Amino acid sequence: MARIILIGGGSSSGKSYVTRNVIKNVGADFVTRITLDDYYLDQKNVPMEERIKVNYDHPKAFDWTLMRSQIKDLKNDKPIRKPTYDFVNHTRSDVYEDIVPKKLVVVEGIMALTDKQLREMADLRIFINASAERRFLRRLIRDRKERGRTFESIVNQYFSTVQPMYDEIIEPSSTYSDMIINNDGVKNLAIEVLTCLFRDELIKANQGINRTNPMDDEFTEETLNSVFQDAKNSK
Repeated sequence: MARIILIGGGSSSGKSYVTRNVIKNVGADFVTRITLDDYYLDQKNVPMEERIKVNYDHPKAFDWTLMRSQIKDLKNDKPIRKPTYDFVNHTRSDVYEDIVPKKLVVVEGIMALTDKQLREMADLRIFINASAERRFLRRLIRDRKERGRTFESIVNQYFSTVQPMYDEIIEPSSTYSDMIINNDGVKNLAIEVLTCLFRDELIKANQGINRTNPMDDEFTEETLNSVFQDAKNSK
């Protein structure tokens, strides 16, 4: 069974950059990487003027049914035919990718930690943190170079949906992470730290170790009864 690693964080927090470099360190032969950006809803039947208005930083913009199903298949060592997304035309492209799960399956995206069903499949949950200023500058450069968007459209989108949704949905999802890694600068230890975590997960995968959550029994009825009984006896 493949081990699932969720990598969440705000838009342009550096998730893709850090993850790609970590995979280089660990070895691409051991890691399958998919991005949740490819699971935006298919909008081929939606007029372009309406596609532009969609809030792409809200959970409603994603195809959760397909996403959950395919990640579950990957965890169970089953290959998938993953969609790809056309960011220029704001819809799913006609190109699909055949993905084969390896020892580690990295699932990266802004919504990686927001969904309970995805979190329950995960063996490791990471949140990549960066300041709003850093994320804005990185997004500005990326969208200009890679997606051909105007300065005005990038700024309007960032302050109308990206940052508000980060504050409301994305940043709060960090509470579900096993670790928050800072990536707010040119020189930091994000890649080194995550490389160590990946290597540890690879060892567990080779040994067939399943995820254990030490918090699972924190508030069981037996534990709470014991606490209250001790308090009663101490009076």
